[in-house]
Amino acid sequence: MTEIEGVEKLGLLVGQEAGLSEWVGVSQERIHSFAEATEDRQWIHTDPERAARESPFRVTVAHGFLTLSLLSEMGRTAVAVGGVRMGINYGLNRVRFVAPVPSGSRVRGRFKLAALEEIKGGVQATWDVTVEREGGGKPCCTAVWLVRYYV
Repeated sequence: MTEIEGVEKLGLLVGQEAGLSEWVGVSQERIHSFAEATEDRQWIHTDPERAARESPFRVTVAHGFLTLSLLSEMGRTAVAVGGVRMGINYGLNRVRFVAPVPSGSRVRGRFKLAALEEIKGGVQATWDVTVEREGGGKPCCTAVWLVRYYV
């Protein structure tokens, strides 16, 4: 984890990879829980037997939105900004689900600080995030994530 003393030091990292998260497991149990929470129970996510027969991946795969929702956890283990009262997810500018995340995989995020701008009460960071799968050949997800840090 990269620990940054405060928002003023965060600015020194613009244009650089600032952190790499820990691996996060994407178990079938996690996929099922997400399916229940979102009511997206499509068989490619929830039916391992059918996926083994009919899916081109031969296994269930995580929802793209599940992969995306893990950005918060990945960000928490990749970069810590000190002296911040709170950080909030301000949204996303661009998201692509490049490759599937098969059940049983582990994923992690690479966080590059693309921009930092002052806002009232803090700063807004623009993170270019790449989610990679352990043993995968290409990213699972790419996103431009806006996070506001209030001091």
